[in-house]
Amino acid sequence: MRAPPRGRAQPAARRPAPPRLAAAPPPEIAARIILKTDAVLVLDKPAGLPVHAGPRGGASLEDWLPLLAFGKKRMPQPAHRLDTDTAGCLALGRTQPALAELGAIFAQHRARKTYWAVLRGTGPAEARGRIDLPLRKTSTAAAGWRMEPHSDGQPALTEWRVLGRGGGLCWVELRPRTGRTHQLRVHCAALGFPILGDPFYGTAAPGGLHLLARALSLPMTPPVEAEAAVPEAMAAAFRRVGAVLPGGGTGGE
Repeated sequence: MRAPPRGRAQPAARRPAPPRLAAAPPPEIAARIILKTDAVLVLDKPAGLPVHAGPRGGASLEDWLPLLAFGKKRMPQPAHRLDTDTAGCLALGRTQPALAELGAIFAQHRARKTYWAVLRGTGPAEARGRIDLPLRKTSTAAAGWRMEPHSDGQPALTEWRVLGRGGGLCWVELRPRTGRTHQLRVHCAALGFPILGDPFYGTAAPGGLHLLARALSLPMTPPVEAEAAVPEAMAAAFRRVGAVLPGGGTGGE
């Protein structure tokens, strides 16, 4: 191959044009947006949708990201984890500085996360308390992986208070002070009252796992405050324990 003559400028290789990101998401995804600022999006993630794509493929929140750019050059990115089976508030950073700030807030446990759950049984006798129970991951060929309480595990702390009882169920507010995988699910089961519909640490039930990331408070400028509604699949159980929801009063259905 002949070398190009010296001193002659060579044409620059053309870079592929970046993909065009959506100016607005479709209505079914737009309806899931709880809060939108220039820096942050908070979504009401549906139960059953993983945040990240798994090795086996399938739908995940990552499929939504190009549709949530609102014309920005970069797609928003999740700033924290939320279990596949858990519904509710999920924060995404829309810019690199915002994502870095969110990462620091969650890493330093400065995010205030509030969950609602319906437990099987009448619940603990006390009105409030805390669970300080280390957790570790375990796995077997027969049952796969799960989390278990163990003295050699990572520290895990959850504060709880009872909000209502009824129909053999208990409604609790949960505030995790650490962010271990399946922390709330294992801690509630350790109390003797697993979360309704939890197939890992309790028993499957209609409506799925009754665990909702109800509210999220982030110390940003301006502060981020978001709240997710109780999904329709969980509404009947929440009404049984006394929750007042849109479209109906309290009590069983």
